[in-house]
Amino acid sequence: MTAPTSKADPSESDHLGIDASWSTEGTARRPAQAQPPSQAISEPARETPVHDVTDVLVVGGGPAGCAAAVAAARLGAKVTLVERYNHLGGLSTGGLVIWIDRMSDWQGNQVIAGFASEILERMPAGAVAGAPPEQWGSTDPALVAHWHDRASALRGVVTWSPMIDPEWLKFESLQMLDEAGVRLLLHSWVVDAIGDGRELRGVIFESKQGRRAILAKVVVDCSGDLDVAAAAGVPYESDLVGAGSTIQHCVNTSWTWAGIDFQRWQEFTRSDPDGHRALVDRGQELLGYLETPVVAWRDDVVVFMGPRLTGYRGIEVDDLTAVELESRRRMVAHLDFYRRHAPGFENAWLLLSAPQAGIRHTRRLIGVHKMTIDEWRTGVRPEDEVGISPSPSDKFAPISVPLGCLVAADLDNVLAAGRHIATDQPTQAFMREIPQCWLTGQAAGAAAALSAGTDVLPRELDPRELRRELQAQGVHLHPGGR
Repeated sequence: MTAPTSKADPSESDHLGIDASWSTEGTARRPAQAQPPSQAISEPARETPVHDVTDVLVVGGGPAGCAAAVAAARLGAKVTLVERYNHLGGLSTGGLVIWIDRMSDWQGNQVIAGFASEILERMPAGAVAGAPPEQWGSTDPALVAHWHDRASALRGVVTWSPMIDPEWLKFESLQMLDEAGVRLLLHSWVVDAIGDGRELRGVIFESKQGRRAILAKVVVDCSGDLDVAAAAGVPYESDLVGAGSTIQHCVNTSWTWAGIDFQRWQEFTRSDPDGHRALVDRGQELLGYLETPVVAWRDDVVVFMGPRLTGYRGIEVDDLTAVELESRRRMVAHLDFYRRHAPGFENAWLLLSAPQAGIRHTRRLIGVHKMTIDEWRTGVRPEDEVGISPSPSDKFAPISVPLGCLVAADLDNVLAAGRHIATDQPTQAFMREIPQCWLTGQAAGAAAALSAGTDVLPRELDPRELRRELQAQGVHLHPGGR
């Protein structure tokens, strides 16, 4: 923390003219563990120019960061958002996580609304593909079968969980921030925190203009990896060391293909289940395993949200590099296999490999309150509820999200939103999804604006006032907070 100053089988590859002998491996090999540096250099002291002074600083322009920035700006705060890529949306755009997970409960009621509803409603016709509202909660077998193939039905229930066009989501995210008056800094990577005891005065970021500072009253860490809090030197949680093969600990680069006849593929899988099983077995034999295509926002585009590679850490540069190489190798091997063997894929072509690696978990906040599986299984509704998430199973009621899990325990003016909020591991498994990031981002942004405007610490905000402001922005909450 910076202290403040006064200032496969080779024969299967011939079709594409590549060597895919690597693809016979079912599990990627993690690179050799990098050794601690044996040398170091001393950098001279320097003065860092202050690029901006703001009320609310949002670090990271993913789903949580976009929602936080808009929510804070709409409450009158001066807001600056810093994003390292050239686009907004994070994994929902640059990561090609174009399947927006469930926003409805098991009865078909939409429980994640507010920013989530607004941004999807702004998308043009044809850029959002999901079940219409009158079908949410339906258990009709024909509807369930139709939407199951489009990732919009789960456990025999039709849900509100659409596929989206990532380019339109990038555009509408930019538009919403611009209309709200947010100052946006793209191509800017936050590299350090400016600490002053329990308070963060701001952050240091680097760009083509060099190293600069931003000062803020309140900081919202939406980096996805808890980069700001980690740079500040406060404790955090992580399960990465010794983790098993649970999906939270998998890393990958997703990809999309175009030129697909999805209806033909669908007819094959439904009318010839034995042939489909044989195709999967053949793919697993040749490639080590076979990733499943999911139809995207249109029937001639599919997305592969894998390969899910285990044993890698999303905060180590050697691991991230290895994941990019392995993911793209598997992408090309899959393309060759599907072109050869899968009905409807004969004319498939590479549309895009994700600009961002798909990281599901690295660090988690130690917050004022920690969301746990025991709480939501018993239906606890905290007084500081700031959002409601669908439950992972129809055995449980919709889940209350408290403000406390967004508020840093060891820093007075820092909130967090997104996949790194304060939860246990089972809760992080669903709270990391895109709609939940919109939910926690909107809540953290509104809380940050109220804190900056009143000089009241986030943990000391009146939850009733915060809830009123969130409801005014369209957020769905339980009546009375209980």
